[in-house]
Amino acid sequence: MLEAVIFDWDGVVVDSSAAHKASWEQLAEERKLVLPVDHFILSFGRINKVIIPEIFRWTLDPELIKELGDQKEFLYREILEKTDLVALPGALNLFNDLKDAGIPMAIGTSTPLKNVEAVIEMIGAQDIFDTIISSEDVRAGKPDPEVFLKAASALGAAPENCVVFEDALYGIQAALAARMKAVALTTTHRVKHFDPTWPHMIVSSLADVSLSMLLNLWKQRG
Repeated sequence: MLEAVIFDWDGVVVDSSAAHKASWEQLAEERKLVLPVDHFILSFGRINKVIIPEIFRWTLDPELIKELGDQKEFLYREILEKTDLVALPGALNLFNDLKDAGIPMAIGTSTPLKNVEAVIEMIGAQDIFDTIISSEDVRAGKPDPEVFLKAASALGAAPENCVVFEDALYGIQAALAARMKAVALTTTHRVKHFDPTWPHMIVSSLADVSLSMLLNLWKQRG
């Protein structure tokens, strides 16, 4: 029943959380804006058009929201250029196994496309993914299931026959709302973080995942 696999990006395939945190802080300093004390935790897994007006409460002006978001992502890419980013453990091996089995793969992320494309080249994952659904492609961010439903549609897969890998509670909620199998990674949060929105499987990294494990998800609860 496995038709396709959809991966969130940060915290699942790569860990560029330090660069995201630093870029928000640099933006706030340059623009003389105040960040909440736990700004990165509060905004984790959300899209900029939600983070800036609703979480940081910087502005409600759509044009300024876009301007600030674009500047933040530019700073993020600048910071990344100075790092030696690699794929998280097990990611490239799992990609190759799925590709050999003919399983289509997609990225479904709150990250802008330019960020994903830059990192894909850095980690040597070109020609792996059949489609990328990024923040520009959706109107509603996670926990709305739009990003995953669009990914499934692009792959020609039924949502109930897709597996989603996520490290954020909002992402798990989105996957379950899309009626997909949800696999949580504890790369960013501890197991208890996902309670009560319980995924179908919890692993410490993609190194703990095999194709047979994914196929067995349909033998578990619905």
